[in-house]
Amino acid sequence: MKLTSVLFSFKTTLILLALLAIGAGYATIIENDFGTSTARVLVYNNLWYETILVLTTINLTGIIFKYKMWKSKPRFIFHSAFVVILIGAGVTRYVGYEGIMQIKEGTTENRMLSLEPYLQITITDNGKTYYKEYQKEFTTLLKSINEFEHTIAFGDKSVNIDYANFILAKRGTAKMGMLTLDVTVNGETKEIKLPGRRSQKGLQRDLQFGDTIVSLEYGSKVLTLPFSIKLNDFQLDRYPGSMSPSSYASEVTVINENGESYDYRIFMNRTLHQGNFLFFQSSYFPDETGTVLSVNNDPGKWPTYLGYFLLTLGLLLNFFDKKSRFWKLTKFVQSKNLASIAIACLIGFGSVSLNAAEYSDDANAKIKAQQTVEYLKMFKEDSLKTADNFAHLVTQSSAGRMKPVSTLNREILLKVSGKTSFFGMNSDQVVLGMLSRPEIWRDVKMIKIKTPKLKNFIGVSQDRKLIAFSEVFKDGKYLLGKEAEKAIQTKPTERGTYEKDIIQIDERLNIIYSVYNGNLFNLFPKVITDVKQIDNNKWYTPLEAMQSFEGQNKTAIEGMVRGYINSVIEADWDNANKFIEMMRTYQEKVGAKVTLTQNQIDNEIFFNNLDIFPKITIAYVLLGFIMLIVAFFVVFNPNIKPKKTTFFFFILLALLFAAHTFGMGFRWVISGHAPWSNTYESLLYISWSAVFAGVIFFRKSLLALSAAVIVAGIFMFTAHLTGIDPQITTLVPVLKSYWLTIHVSILTASYGFFGLSAILGFMTLIMFIFRTNRPHIDDTIKNITAISEISLIIGVAAITIGNFLGGVWANESWGRYWGWDPKETWAYVSIVVYVIVLHLRFVKVLNTPFVFASSALLAFSTILMTYFGVNFYLSGMHSYATGDPVPIPTWVYYVTAMVFVTIALAYRNRDLRDSICYEENQKPKK
Repeated sequence: MKLTSVLFSFKTTLILLALLAIGAGYATIIENDFGTSTARVLVYNNLWYETILVLTTINLTGIIFKYKMWKSKPRFIFHSAFVVILIGAGVTRYVGYEGIMQIKEGTTENRMLSLEPYLQITITDNGKTYYKEYQKEFTTLLKSINEFEHTIAFGDKSVNIDYANFILAKRGTAKMGMLTLDVTVNGETKEIKLPGRRSQKGLQRDLQFGDTIVSLEYGSKVLTLPFSIKLNDFQLDRYPGSMSPSSYASEVTVINENGESYDYRIFMNRTLHQGNFLFFQSSYFPDETGTVLSVNNDPGKWPTYLGYFLLTLGLLLNFFDKKSRFWKLTKFVQSKNLASIAIACLIGFGSVSLNAAEYSDDANAKIKAQQTVEYLKMFKEDSLKTADNFAHLVTQSSAGRMKPVSTLNREILLKVSGKTSFFGMNSDQVVLGMLSRPEIWRDVKMIKIKTPKLKNFIGVSQDRKLIAFSEVFKDGKYLLGKEAEKAIQTKPTERGTYEKDIIQIDERLNIIYSVYNGNLFNLFPKVITDVKQIDNNKWYTPLEAMQSFEGQNKTAIEGMVRGYINSVIEADWDNANKFIEMMRTYQEKVGAKVTLTQNQIDNEIFFNNLDIFPKITIAYVLLGFIMLIVAFFVVFNPNIKPKKTTFFFFILLALLFAAHTFGMGFRWVISGHAPWSNTYESLLYISWSAVFAGVIFFRKSLLALSAAVIVAGIFMFTAHLTGIDPQITTLVPVLKSYWLTIHVSILTASYGFFGLSAILGFMTLIMFIFRTNRPHIDDTIKNITAISEISLIIGVAAITIGNFLGGVWANESWGRYWGWDPKETWAYVSIVVYVIVLHLRFVKVLNTPFVFASSALLAFSTILMTYFGVNFYLSGMHSYATGDPVPIPTWVYYVTAMVFVTIALAYRNRDLRDSICYEENQKPKK
């Protein structure tokens, strides 16, 4: 067997890609547990991983020539692009370097710290100095490969440096390496411990051997630049009234060796180019007196960018190439009528009755309860207009976002009770009542409680779903104090439903207490009379304003607040409305720099009242379930022609998709940024992309439409029923980039296509189980598989383009397009895995619909790991993980078991090959 036939085969391709994916995925776990250096030493920078990358490049190049891919320009372009990208990455890896430059305001600097760690050794002997350095990283896992021994000769003597140990120690939230070495001079050996790590200068320590002094240091080394940079001014802008930075920038002067200079402003997403060096705004000094710039000297940038461009061009052209795999599949699908699948369920809605019995289990308290009910009935009827006026005031969040009080009211009630209305009153009325009459509302049962054990601890009946604020206090003592403390101190992985319920109720009680005191309502900007006084447009709560404001400003606030509260208490609604109007006038006059316009207030309140996404979630779930029942009926009744049924469901789904699109666009207008900047928004967007795939690409297939609805319903359901915060938030500075909009929109959209393919794969496996003696099901399986492959081709193109555009964004924002961050790495793993799935058909034994369906379903686990696993279980730049990881939900194990059981049951009927989708194994067509 010739070496070339092995090296340039698709089997070799799949094996190499699998090794790359497994190695990178496992490295993220190593990094989380043993540190970045360990992952780099064992995987990323290790000879075995680099060898596989080189072999993959050779393999891909050989296949391009072996199958003469240049006959199809799109296919040749995007396959060649990977070779160019790998070459560019190699140049960056072995020629380029990075570092950090710290400059104090008013000073000039021409030195930077290297990103890579060095062991630096300085020997002083008889007035002479000798220097030696070694670029070296160490691992805390498999320490046997840390072997490091060097002998440095100086004069007629020598120093022997021998590795002894390396550990990773925590200092606060940071991890610091501790390197132990044995140093020998003239037969005398001494041990030395050196703290240090990447991107941070180490601590120099000395050893003396007679007249010889050996100085050692482990960490980043100082590099001198051929020019200097002076920091004239560091500027930090915060969100109004918040410590959260909105943007930061450095006003610098670049001074060349010949004395020529020029001024430049560096800020996030605006880079300074000086020769071969690029400077990026990275961070700043904790006391805000200086800047931290990341520095990059990367000769591999332009080859890499060329590869990105060719890749994008090739993948896009592939969709228009009539000889491509995509076109053949599309043509095949369009010639068939397809059935589809969905799931049915019933959703019950509960209501809260307004009666005295709801307020007390104790007959002796029914008189008080009846008085409360009478108050609530009257308040419900009379307070609507005043509550609406109050809701149109503007408040400032702790993160500096300006929003209508209506939004805050909604967030409060949703957090406390899980509802947006209560007792027939909207959230504005409920919160207004809590503000004005806390002595009444403290007895109203409105706090969610779940676990029987906690109900028993508090002393309420087991059938209760709500408790009152007053029920957790007895004789002025907080009943849950010690229990809440114990629950919070329990590791998240060890918390049961009881501990979780205590923590949630403790949080709700704190929110209610803050409402009673008005501490959540930052309503009043401060009049600044001294130009030297700066408060960053901070707005204050009523109590803060009355305590800290001075003169007429203080008197005005006291008059408005007390007059308003008294008017509401006395049910003098006309007077209360007058005081609200006074507050609005005050906000518009004093807080003019940051307050919202009336149009902005009205839009956001309308959006809140519309509450479109929960409604769409229910619609998706119900529609998907109905479509599944219809689809199963059609699949097992081949005489039924589903054309009209498909069109009917398409119209319904198109209307839902239009409403979903409207909601996303409306949220964009209100927030001022693209609606995929946090977990909640990205889940909405993934759902949108799944329906987009169904409505735009697979609208003639009832099967594909139902699968799209199911994917959308699952992600929307996750967004609304897993405790994910739906509120609109501010953006950190690095996210204020048009690259974010492009990168995230394309990358996240691919998840919808992958989800669609996974659901189609699961449906295919179900049909494999029941295909015995049902030939018509075979045609359906082939058609579903074709649609699934189309979806994967689109998804792979989107995730690949999106991922590499993210690299461009990263490079233009902070100076490196790839850093092996866990999120980046798992996106890379996902690409590799899905590329494997698409190319399984070139291996004869794997060229079946069963293998494709199983692999498409299992491959989606990489997307779930990229989206959820990295966020909550691995530490990194894109991660939300803090402290101990949250426990994996039990349902995950059940779903995993169900998937493997389904694959096992379908295996016995796996023998199905005859399909247009699985012809021409010898020619690589995408």
